[in-house]
Amino acid sequence: MAEDSAGLPSNYQFWMQKLSVWTQASTLETQRDICLHLPQFQKFLRQMYETLKEMDSNTIIERFPTICQLLAKSCWSPFILAYDENPKILIWCLCCLIKKDPQNSRESKLNSWTRRLLSHIVSTFRFDIKEVGLFNQVLGYAPTDYYPGLLKNMVLSLLSELRENHLNGFNSQRRMSPERVRSLSRICVPLVTLPDFEPLVEALLTYHGHEPQEVLWPEFFDAVNEAFLLKKISLPMSAVLCLWLRHLPSLENTMLHLFEKLISSERNSLRRIECFMKDSLLPEAAACHPAIFRVVDEIFRSTLLETDGAPEVLAGIQVFTRCFVEALEKENKQLKFALKTYFPYAPASLVMVLLQHPEDIPQGLWHQSLKHISEMLKEIVEDHGSYGGPFESWFLFVHFGGWADITAEQLLMSEAEAEPPEALLWLLAFSCSPGTGHQQRAQTMVEVKTVLGRLTKLFRSPTLSAGDLQAAAGENRGGDPRPPACQQLVRRLLLHFLLWAPGGHAIAREVITLMAQTDAIMNEIIGFLDYTLYRWDHLCVEAHRSRKLARELLTELREQA
Repeated sequence: MAEDSAGLPSNYQFWMQKLSVWTQASTLETQRDICLHLPQFQKFLRQMYETLKEMDSNTIIERFPTICQLLAKSCWSPFILAYDENPKILIWCLCCLIKKDPQNSRESKLNSWTRRLLSHIVSTFRFDIKEVGLFNQVLGYAPTDYYPGLLKNMVLSLLSELRENHLNGFNSQRRMSPERVRSLSRICVPLVTLPDFEPLVEALLTYHGHEPQEVLWPEFFDAVNEAFLLKKISLPMSAVLCLWLRHLPSLENTMLHLFEKLISSERNSLRRIECFMKDSLLPEAAACHPAIFRVVDEIFRSTLLETDGAPEVLAGIQVFTRCFVEALEKENKQLKFALKTYFPYAPASLVMVLLQHPEDIPQGLWHQSLKHISEMLKEIVEDHGSYGGPFESWFLFVHFGGWADITAEQLLMSEAEAEPPEALLWLLAFSCSPGTGHQQRAQTMVEVKTVLGRLTKLFRSPTLSAGDLQAAAGENRGGDPRPPACQQLVRRLLLHFLLWAPGGHAIAREVITLMAQTDAIMNEIIGFLDYTLYRWDHLCVEAHRSRKLARELLTELREQA
């Protein structure tokens, strides 16, 4: 169905006219006309809800001043309320009008008017569930007794009953039956965004009976998770944990929602990614319960494989891990869960070393930590350890990607005459290409060692030219072309050199222009600079000139991209 410029379905006025006719006359002909049009009207209501749910109440009233008339006429028509899912859809539409924190009398009046209509629907519609007498018979109210304040009273009554359920445990005579809890969760599906119902939604999520199977309605979980993702409700962490632990599709949809944000947002902006990540509550929830962490980690792993190592996914993994570790340190002060429960298949000693914050280790000891990480990974990868092969070891390592960049910086700033440590060369080669075999990795180490030898000799030179760096990074004549992963590693070494070498600052722009021959390499350089600044912020690096250059280059390249 086409939509007009206002955003509502194009036959909005047609249905407004129909409703006016239907409410003004109650003849047999009118009733027949209503019944004839009910399927099309329900379709219209669904499309209208899809439009309204994207706006707040003020925007809705401003853009569609007759929406209240349309909803009121629909709610007071017994034929419309009796048809199929119309009541549920009308409740959804009405909930879009509720202002959680009204700021003026107009918003308060709109809330009261909306609650009156909601009370009317709840009191007259049976939701096709036998147990829905819960709202009339069990609570002892007649339909004529409903008024706006009753919604709160109903919620308080049901909350008390659910809490008694927790206290009574196996006392079956006083417990709320599983069927009744299930029916209640089903009734709440269209009401989850209503502020008055938030306590009940939270109580249902945290409800734990003694049944072997889930008692809450699946659509209840879906509705709550969608409302939570769209910021239409706020939930405490305890309720969020219950939602994701009890209903795996909700956790999967949350991850999908996060990926959509990562892909649609500005590329190469880790600060934005960090905001998205923390806003999703995924790192905090993962720290609270290892089962959530393992599901999230497995989704990241699968996505990384499916996208062939997309930079956005890799950045998401690294930012998620940093946020997760921060939350874990806050959550696990009393060691609620052993570290092994989060990484059940990885060697605990390796995880412990990777979890260390480089900023908490004196820089003089970084070399020692890197050597230790390299030796443990090499033993697993090349000596046929039991941890799932090279990819699994690399996947664990890239969670803590900052160690690879520290390795490159340590190698570049070592003494020119010193032989690059074999362990650090291996770690650098492994970080860029986990899938290669021992022989190809050894060839990458030889290439990197040669380039490092040339760069360390130039490192302290006060004057340099772009040609000097081209020569230093050049491939050996007569040899085979470097594999793409090795070429990328050499580019990263050159970028580190430009930021840290005294003579590199003056030629940085010229060298980057020569390097950025394709859009892919340009994005790679932008990503490197953004990640470097992000990493330096967390490491509290005080290299003012290098920081200034990196920020300037990042700004200039983003404008060009």
